[in-house]
Amino acid sequence: MNERADDRAYPQRPLLAASVACFRDGAVLLARRGRAPSRGVWSLPGGLVEIGESAADAAIRELLEETGVTAEISGFVEPVEYLRTDAFGRIERHVVILVHAGRWAGGEAQASEEAEAVAWVRPEEVSSLETTERLAEIVTRAAGMVA
Repeated sequence: MNERADDRAYPQRPLLAASVACFRDGAVLLARRGRAPSRGVWSLPGGLVEIGESAADAAIRELLEETGVTAEISGFVEPVEYLRTDAFGRIERHVVILVHAGRWAGGEAQASEEAEAVAWVRPEEVSSLETTERLAEIVTRAAGMVA
């Protein structure tokens, strides 16, 4: 496990993250996680908000870093809480993710160290993938915001 991932394990307080459901021609851009704890699972591109950065700016930055794509934010979808305990009942991960909806603005999607694969997926097809919890529902809500 890399040093960055270790900093996120057993946090003293919830961590703040942001993501974006980026749509292009009716499809949403998903990333298959390349790192633990969600390696191999499809989700929205996103990551931790940096000090002094707005959540929307963090979502756009993370989208670019993970996929090479840029977007314009259309609106805020909802907060998603990721809470995981270990075998002893201790809080191993606690992240609050502020999910945004957006429209593709440029760039061609490509895999990266954090996203081992990327794909444009129709909202109705999301539920057929191994995804983070409630992703299909969140994508459907986000799609309604950019339509």
